[in-house]
Amino acid sequence: MQNNHFIGLGVAGNFAGHLEQAGEAADFAKVKTAEAVQPKAIFPFYVPAENLGDYQFLSTYPLSNDAIHFPQDADNLQIEPEIALICDIAYENNQVISLIPTHFAAYNDCSIRRPNARKICEKKNWGASSKGISATQLPLDHFNEGGTLDNYYIACFHKRDGKLNAYGINSPAVEYSYFHQKLLDWVVNQMNNQPDDGPMNHIAEMLKQANYPTQAIISIGATRYTSFGESNFLQVGDVSMVVVYNAKKYSLSQIEEMAKLQTFSEDISALIQTVR
Repeated sequence: MQNNHFIGLGVAGNFAGHLEQAGEAADFAKVKTAEAVQPKAIFPFYVPAENLGDYQFLSTYPLSNDAIHFPQDADNLQIEPEIALICDIAYENNQVISLIPTHFAAYNDCSIRRPNARKICEKKNWGASSKGISATQLPLDHFNEGGTLDNYYIACFHKRDGKLNAYGINSPAVEYSYFHQKLLDWVVNQMNNQPDDGPMNHIAEMLKQANYPTQAIISIGATRYTSFGESNFLQVGDVSMVVVYNAKKYSLSQIEEMAKLQTFSEDISALIQTVR
């Protein structure tokens, strides 16, 4: 995926309770939404362009499937377990008209908690290996209700000194506030119309600066933390695991056993990153 011409976008506030746990709800206090459960915004985490001005840091490719680079200026780094959709982008007259998801994968929207950051993106890309996507990207049959993705759950684990803890609450994908076509339609609208306002970036301008990329990796929102995940931050040497698995095939206890071994079945999208 690194060689493809894609933009990286994330969805903020698409899982009830996550922003409050992450201490970020106040960032979006002035963002108006049409309904209470609507996500708050989309944000860029990677833009393949040479002239991004104040956001030039977003031009560094941040994704890794095995490592997290610990930033020098932060000690409050958290795993954010998510599903990422790999999508084709269709344009008409330089406007996005549709997103076509082709694959999905486990994703870590690893974030620095910066309460005073002006933009969401300032917490997201601090260089190479600041985010993660599984090398196992599973094909989608379709992204409508009743598709195979509806059977998948998102689990998240943290290992330190050989001790494994659940970091995120084991959550079904269908618990996302916006999902299926409703999510895609909303993201398309944000790509075209989201203003440069408060914590948000003007995505349409970034698409133009990137010469209208033909693909997007879209992380669709982080699940809620366990009490352990909410109060424990990453340290060098820790292992982060985000696991997207078919709950009709595997039980959580089976996933936990695989996590202890750091070895997962091939039909599971698992992202295992060591903090370095």
